[in-house]
Amino acid sequence: MAIIRWNPWTDLDAFDRFFEGIPQSFVPAMDVYEDKDNVYVESALAGVDPEKVSITVEDNVLKIEGNMEKKSEVDEKNYYRKEVRSGSFYRSIALPTHVQADKASAHFHNGLMKVTIPKAEEVKPKKVPVKISK
Repeated sequence: MAIIRWNPWTDLDAFDRFFEGIPQSFVPAMDVYEDKDNVYVESALAGVDPEKVSITVEDNVLKIEGNMEKKSEVDEKNYYRKEVRSGSFYRSIALPTHVQADKASAHFHNGLMKVTIPKAEEVKPKKVPVKISK
């Protein structure tokens, strides 16, 4: 029996081919940050129609869902590799603090969606004056 040298890259190619026929969903990346008044969530949604995006805030959890459609004049192509996705997506993320969900707003510009959610009054920092007694 001949000894065959193992090539890890061959095994990785086989692993990649295993998932070729399985539809994979699109999961948008999110950046979450805050200042003293608001929580901000930015998500890159290039190629997504903003009218097909739904944003909800409930129990301090932000949910973004939508649909990305790829329209093409040619229906059938002889793909060697297909990584551009189309279809629905969903993402939820727990927010770092209590927020005022009814005052949330979202803006879409150049494929970047920015959601601004005001913090609840009870979590905003309050300045307490110090009285000096003599």
